Amino acid sequence: MQAHLDLEVDDLDVETERARALGATLEEYQPQEGVRVLRDPHGHPFCLFLPGA
Repeated sequence: MQAHLDLEVDDLDVETERARALGATLEEYQPQEGVRVLRDPHGHPFCLFLPGA
C-alpha cells in the first residue's frame, strides 16, 4: 500500500531542487502548471504544489 503526499510550497523551483538534492527524481509527465510530480528514492510518488494550483 502506498500513500500519495501533496505538499504545498511557496517556491516551486526552490523546493523541487531541494527535493532532488535529497534524492527525489522529477517525473517526465507534469499534469499542470504550479504542480511538480516527483518520486522519492524508493519510488513513491509525491507532489509539490503552489497555493491555488
